Amino acid sequence: MSTSIQAYWLGHSTFRFVSPNGSVIYVDPFLTNNPKTPDSEKNPDKIDYILLTHGHEDHVGDTIDLAKKTGARVLGILELVGLLQKHGLPQDKSLDINKGGTVAFDDFKVTMTSANHSSSFRGEYAGDPAGLVIRFSDGYTVYDAGDTNIMPDMALYGELYKPDMALLPIGDHYTMDPVEAALAVKLIKPKIAVPIHYGTWPPLTGSPQKFKELVEKETSTKVLIPKVGDNFMK
Repeated sequence: MSTSIQAYWLGHSTFRFVSPNGSVIYVDPFLTNNPKTPDSEKNPDKIDYILLTHGHEDHVGDTIDLAKKTGARVLGILELVGLLQKHGLPQDKSLDINKGGTVAFDDFKVTMTSANHSSSFRGEYAGDPAGLVIRFSDGYTVYDAGDTNIMPDMALYGELYKPDMALLPIGDHYTMDPVEAALAVKLIKPKIAVPIHYGTWPPLTGSPQKFKELVEKETSTKVLIPKVGDNFMK
């Protein structure tokens, strides 16, 4: 499916999407302390929405400061949003949700799915980890699996949401490695798969080239390995 959305990988698991109507959406905005994020991307001025998969610092990142600065609305699982409010997230910018729930915005909607991982924020339990299905008004659908290992639910998400693109962690150590992630692609059956959560620090050894080789050998899915900061939907 063709689409007018813009998509930028900003290193690790951080993405910026621009919707067909121009809404600026950040997913897991780990910017300031992200060694892979270009300096030019560390202090954005315009954000309309922030979507969070879970509470770990390499995903929540700069959420509170960015919401205060830009007025962005922040969506996350119930317990995480409550913790963020305790640490300064404005209540009127907070939107809690839970797995299976869907929230509609101006020209996209977000459904929260399961992920198999852990979640805490500044030492406190932050609810379950999650994935996100983002469905844009032009019909293009992105499934961000969040931090996870492979799980049979992925086949259901593929059947239900038929994602055009899947964002999948491949780094190993804390998430799937390329082998597990490639098998996840078989379950999800997206048109495009994008590897994330690799190479940020030494333990995250998963190779995007190995992931691409495995996926494209065994499936009809195309693997994109974005360059940090570029719009890879061109």
